[in-house]
Amino acid sequence: MSQTDTLIHLFAGGCGGTVGAILTCPLEVVKTRLQSSSIRLYISEVHLSSINGASLARVAPPGPLHCLKLILQREGPRSLFRGLGPNIVGVAPSRAIYFAAYSTAKENLNGVLEPDSTQVHMVSAGMAGFTAITATNPIWLIKTRLQLDARNRGERRMNTLECIRRVYQMDGLRGFYRGMSASYAGISETVIHFVIYERIKHKLLENKTHTSMEEEDESVKGTSEFVGMMLAAATSKTCATTIAYPHEVIRTRLREEGSKYRSFFHTLLTVPKEEGYRALYRGLITHLFRQIPNTAITMFTYEVVVYLLGC
Repeated sequence: MSQTDTLIHLFAGGCGGTVGAILTCPLEVVKTRLQSSSIRLYISEVHLSSINGASLARVAPPGPLHCLKLILQREGPRSLFRGLGPNIVGVAPSRAIYFAAYSTAKENLNGVLEPDSTQVHMVSAGMAGFTAITATNPIWLIKTRLQLDARNRGERRMNTLECIRRVYQMDGLRGFYRGMSASYAGISETVIHFVIYERIKHKLLENKTHTSMEEEDESVKGTSEFVGMMLAAATSKTCATTIAYPHEVIRTRLREEGSKYRSFFHTLLTVPKEEGYRALYRGLITHLFRQIPNTAITMFTYEVVVYLLGC
């Protein structure tokens, strides 16, 4: 792959990630709140007893709509875009690094293994995920902390610089890499996603070569190709996310301020013990509603930019 091709994939990946992050930010905030162990999500009402005064009743965690309602009522619409700044700052380099590493790894592995085989796609996706996670974990930690910073209307909100200072004061440089082990475990999701995506994409391209379309239908042909890529991305991501979702909850718990969770496996054992196994899938529906359009938008933008730039 030439240097120009690498830069094109770098730019296309950055564009795709940025567009997807902006359009799906509110769902990201709701998902993170549902994954959190924050007591704010468990307390729905205050019961007044005649003798002991106020007492809090712990009830089942709210669903996505209830969580959204609580955020809007207590914090206002602006809270649905908490963490968007770090997200925009981080998503472009993260996606750019990922897609560039994926394309480069696939190009190199095609000369060693069977070209465009499942093994090539799996190893390429894994290497790309590891590279992007290692480089950008501090940005995502700050984003998560900001999204979990639930404050009522009128209260001063913590900004990005304050959050960075707070993390450093409490945990030092190591604090910026909390949750990275869970992110590494999440590479499995990325691998599954790209293997399925590349397979569907390959089938679509095969079908295109066997389907003759007249020249005057060129615009329809182009539209159907891009719609096909979006559906391929959505399908593959749904399968991968459902299988690997618990790492998302574990990562959020590890990134919480003052988290009692020490490591990936400690969290994996503690959460089901204290809250039941269903807690490992808390926020899954919201995650899917966000991830499917986000992934489809990202991949669609990526493919369009690569196509327009003639790579």
